[in-house]
Amino acid sequence: MKSLIIAFAMYSKFPMPRVDWEKKALSWALCWFPLVGLAVGAVLWLWLALAGWLGFGAVFTAALALLLPIALSGGIHLDGFCDTCDALSSHQSRERKLEILKDSHTGAFAIICCGLYLLVFFAAWCEAAPAGGAALALALGPAFSRSLSGLFAVTLPNARGTGLLATFTGPMDAVKARGLGRVTAKRPERLREKARGVLAAWAVLTGGAMVAADVRTGLAALAGAGLACVYYVVTARRQFGGVTGDLAGFFLQLCELGMVLCAAVGQRLEVLL
Repeated sequence: MKSLIIAFAMYSKFPMPRVDWEKKALSWALCWFPLVGLAVGAVLWLWLALAGWLGFGAVFTAALALLLPIALSGGIHLDGFCDTCDALSSHQSRERKLEILKDSHTGAFAIICCGLYLLVFFAAWCEAAPAGGAALALALGPAFSRSLSGLFAVTLPNARGTGLLATFTGPMDAVKARGLGRVTAKRPERLREKARGVLAAWAVLTGGAMVAADVRTGLAALAGAGLACVYYVVTARRQFGGVTGDLAGFFLQLCELGMVLCAAVGQRLEVLL
């Protein structure tokens, strides 16, 4: 339960009781990250359903569809997106890029990229048709993106070995003693491997639910997420030597944009064909 509370307290603005951030609880917190996405997606789905019922236009519906996930997350992932854009735009060495990620100041490239990102994301929501099963498929997107973000966090190497992301992934490598009958043996039980399994299961379940809700929209959204995954893995390894908390947020924002954008394209192709 502590792990669940920590996940919501860290990655959302949903009110949570105060708990001690113990290493054992931290080691499982990322496994609950997709559940944060489900909560965000539930609010998003309620808004899309309400907007359709009240007959709101595409512009107003799109504006709040864009705003709600950012507001409910406290902007933590968008902050990581901005920091990463600053680092990538610097064209400096890997070490210098990592220093820029830690810098609390916002550079010109972060502002430019954030503005363009919000503009394109807003336009994608305007073009999408979030109604019925398609609305549910898109509302499941935040859970799917967080499943992938968490999975990459526990799979790719940490670029710095320290920082906020390491706070959650570091305790996963603890070795746990287990009793086997009368003989007490120490077996290396890596929590990181278990976390990979849990997060992969989350990804399969949420991705499958997206397709089940609306086949064409769901498949198109998954294709957009796949493109974001390829770009993220290549960029993280080549430019930074691994992942950080900022890069995880960068990926999450790109993934959610890619899903809505490709969903809109998929829906258009359905009409044309």
